[in-house]
Amino acid sequence: MSVYDNVACGLRWRKEKNEVVRRRVEDVLEVVAMADYRDSNAKTLSGGETQRVAIARALTTQPEVLLLDEPTANLDPISISKIEEVLAHIIGEQRITVVMATHDMSQGQRLAGRVGVIMDGKILQVGSPNEVFTLPKNREVAEFVGVENILAGIVVEKESGLVTIDVNGSGIEAISDYEVGERVYALIRPEEITLTLSKDMSSARNAFPGKIVK
Repeated sequence: MSVYDNVACGLRWRKEKNEVVRRRVEDVLEVVAMADYRDSNAKTLSGGETQRVAIARALTTQPEVLLLDEPTANLDPISISKIEEVLAHIIGEQRITVVMATHDMSQGQRLAGRVGVIMDGKILQVGSPNEVFTLPKNREVAEFVGVENILAGIVVEKESGLVTIDVNGSGIEAISDYEVGERVYALIRPEEITLTLSKDMSSARNAFPGKIVK
């Protein structure tokens, strides 16, 4: 079966007219950058090309929502980049809603307008990529999105939106709405840490002495 016939399957099952089939198939092959493979045998395509053909086949029926289950899994970086370009075009130019499952955190940040974190069949948090990745709702979400430094503590002071968190006897100041007495987690990403040889060399609100051990 050729790439053209593969992409046309859905339209032919719906008994669309030949002219409609031709126009839509040619249009979507352009969208997924597979027009040059129109007459190629679909079985000879690479993994990334096969995924783009599958996306094209779904697009021919002009769906309002496109459901994708890890469309870039087990693909090489170049193929992943091409598929992401296709998806960005579909979302941005064709205005089709795409619901996509992925375990690639950076991919979610690049493509998504909204992100949902699902663990053990439960939706733990839904929000913009910035909200989910910088303000995870709980420890499970924080670990899932890659936060490595998670410090458990308790709010001991609050004034004008600034709280002090006691973490094993050390105080950490942060902007927060949590109230005194609440147990919280302070999340610190490696890129948010600044190292200096003297406390006076930094204007950071929170400063702690330490020693590089690794």
